[in-house]
Amino acid sequence: MPTRIPRRALLRGITAATAAAVLTTGLAACGGDSDAATTTTDAAGTVTVGRLSNGAARQTTLKVQEVKSISDRLPDAVRRSGKLVIGSGTLPSDNPPLGFVGSDQKTLTGAEVDLGRLVAAVLGLKPEVRRSTWENLFLGIDSGKTDVGFSNITVTEERKRKYEFASYRKDDLAFEVKKDDSWEFGGDHRNLAGRTVSVGSGTNQEKILLEWKEKLAEEGKTLTVKYFQDSNSTYLALNSGKIDAYFGPNPSIAYHAAKTAGTPQATRVAGRFSGAGETLQGLIAATARKDSGLAGPLADAINHLIENGQYAKWLAAWNLSAEAVDESRVNPPGLPLTNS
Repeated sequence: MPTRIPRRALLRGITAATAAAVLTTGLAACGGDSDAATTTTDAAGTVTVGRLSNGAARQTTLKVQEVKSISDRLPDAVRRSGKLVIGSGTLPSDNPPLGFVGSDQKTLTGAEVDLGRLVAAVLGLKPEVRRSTWENLFLGIDSGKTDVGFSNITVTEERKRKYEFASYRKDDLAFEVKKDDSWEFGGDHRNLAGRTVSVGSGTNQEKILLEWKEKLAEEGKTLTVKYFQDSNSTYLALNSGKIDAYFGPNPSIAYHAAKTAGTPQATRVAGRFSGAGETLQGLIAATARKDSGLAGPLADAINHLIENGQYAKWLAAWNLSAEAVDESRVNPPGLPLTNS
């Protein structure tokens, strides 16, 4: 993931999917929004996660059936349509492991898309994934063209004014170091004393890191913060020893660590921290239009997946087990207005 990330991107989960078993194709890797989607069906009653991930995930086929007691609670219009229109705000650039074009160069894959498809299967609906820019993702929800966003969207109090949420993953940041570096963050800013850390400009993680730098300065200690224009430059600096660590979104760091395992450039996660700060665990959530009536059934479907083990297998397939939640909650506390 690029080091320089706009603040609004941060709030989609930087601060983030396989259903009745349908793969969405016809999605461009860049350019304008995809207004329509073509699909290919898996075997009945199964959903394959991690398909076409080009090594980013372990392909896993899960058994998932409709749960009538949950699908009966869907809004009438959604139930009659027979489909769940899932929004992915991943244009113009890919965002592995959360949402990206697969190895066939046309199918949108990723952890977020896979969970959306799993949820659709529980609801007895055919998933239809629409890929758009981040801004148009919300416009699609507002207009009713998109039922729900599964796109690493962080719950914030500001967003609750227009949307309703069903949480499904922790919104965590992480420190990435070289694999042979024994340093651990440990949740204490004092462990950063004397170290040099890279962070994306204009991001939530930068805000947090600079606050820690100020605290260390008050304690007579130093923390050096460095910036790079892209992820390649960041990782060159890490591998060469010019920086000690990179502080960024946990999903992208977990993805990079998995991709470099066994290579001379191998890295590891050296500690995580909530994107909402010390006093609140940030949460990523399925996002629907406020008062749509979807948040409840979405949360029930996610909780069914949690209780029956498919949720844990989905996370494990994408190397995101550290971001597991115990339950899906409707409209949980979000980032406060002063931080969102």
